[in-house]
Amino acid sequence: MTTFDAALVRVLATVGTSVHVPKGWAIMMEMTPADSAYILLQGNVEIRKSGEVRRTLGPGEVFGEIAVVDHRLRSASVVASTDVTALRVEGAALEALVDMNPAFADALHSSAASRLAAF
Repeated sequence: MTTFDAALVRVLATVGTSVHVPKGWAIMMEMTPADSAYILLQGNVEIRKSGEVRRTLGPGEVFGEIAVVDHRLRSASVVASTDVTALRVEGAALEALVDMNPAFADALHSSAASRLAAF
């Protein structure tokens, strides 16, 4: 799994909103429309498919980007396994960053490819 380095997190921070999610809360649900992606700043989340934990993500990792970029429903649910602080990036802002910043686009595509290979 690719993590975003500090420079890319700073890029996201210019367009993202900090959110705090308590342990046990769902951040996104499988088979729902995608309007944003997230990058973890603190804490851990579980990626769940049909209720089964498939993966745990930690700080620096991104989730929700695949459905946003591909304009499709969420392929998995994401639940905070600890208290979480994350940057929430709206879909339009994410797509604009992909178009304007090649390093960001490469990191995002690498992360998505790793996640798809693991599923």
